Amino acid sequence: MDPFNSISYFKKTFSFILTLFLVTSGFAADIETLKIGAVAPGFSLPGTDGKTYTLESFADSEVLAIVFTCNHCPTAQAYEDRIIALTNDYKAKGVALVAVSPNDPDAVSLSELGYSDMGDSFEEMIIRVKEKGYNFPYLYDGETEEMSKSYGPIATPHIFIFDKQRRLQYVGRLDGSEKPGTGNAEDARNAIDALLANKPVAVPETKTFGCSVKWSEKSDWIDKAPAAWAKEPVNLELIDDAKIKELLKNDTDKVRLINVWATWCGPCVTEMPDFVDINRMYRRRDFEFITISADRPDKKDKAHEILKEMQASGINYIYNSEDKYKLIDAIDAEWQGALPYTLLIQPGGKVIYRVQGTIEPQSMKKMIVEEVGRYY
Repeated sequence: MDPFNSISYFKKTFSFILTLFLVTSGFAADIETLKIGAVAPGFSLPGTDGKTYTLESFADSEVLAIVFTCNHCPTAQAYEDRIIALTNDYKAKGVALVAVSPNDPDAVSLSELGYSDMGDSFEEMIIRVKEKGYNFPYLYDGETEEMSKSYGPIATPHIFIFDKQRRLQYVGRLDGSEKPGTGNAEDARNAIDALLANKPVAVPETKTFGCSVKWSEKSDWIDKAPAAWAKEPVNLELIDDAKIKELLKNDTDKVRLINVWATWCGPCVTEMPDFVDINRMYRRRDFEFITISADRPDKKDKAHEILKEMQASGINYIYNSEDKYKLIDAIDAEWQGALPYTLLIQPGGKVIYRVQGTIEPQSMKKMIVEEVGRYY
């Protein structure tokens, strides 16, 4: 699949319009972006490296670049390598770059995590730094958002570049090419080069594109989402061997996650909420979650009740036979029969992950997002 086809372009355009709507409809109505020439507001924020950073921490640098970014946003992820390269190329020239996550993690709904394997909590920021090898401080402002509100980022990523006197000389995008490999932070580099040469920045302000900043005012989704999820229908249908083979063939364009479980299997029921969350994260992508109950057909009502209690509104089946060995053979020749059993299947039927026993949710999310893509 081409992640940059016309459908993706539509999604990107819609996301941009949505960002503008959020910014102009009251979510950030009282927050203004810092003006060119303004002095950098002070701050004191924790970093993922265990240190506390202030504006004075970068006093020796000729130029200070502050990038407001986050873990979950596809645009932010598309720019990660460029930010790393920017830091590498300018560190020896006296340029300090620091990243700040302005997002309240409680304001990020599960449906907004479809391009990521993690949210914007401080703990998840620490994980992301290690996985990507960030070479710059990554600071957390999701607790109060005071520092971020004083700078006024519109979206992630949004870069603010200050001169030696810490007056703002450039604000906006890193470059105009969101797709990885098509840009090299040209706008940010041009601004930094000008400041290092003691020249005015030719284009001091540009617009920026990305996910809207998740200000704490958006955290009401935590109260609203459960009510919406509770209204989603939870169905349970019988499935036979032929249908199972069809599911395994996966003649679709979707990554398919299949979990075999049973009402009498304690670990199965315990981990079901993890699968429900995963489904809520990725179901708007090219992804499909399917459960198959290994209960006897006469236990269909009991299985259905548990699925409803878990709000498992994906695609749910129960095997239409009491012969569990036929089910084992139908599902996977490598399956020894213990529950739970989980398969991750690419379009075309290639099994890329199988596990007998419970999953590790973070690892599962990472595998899924690597398949469906982190970018538009």
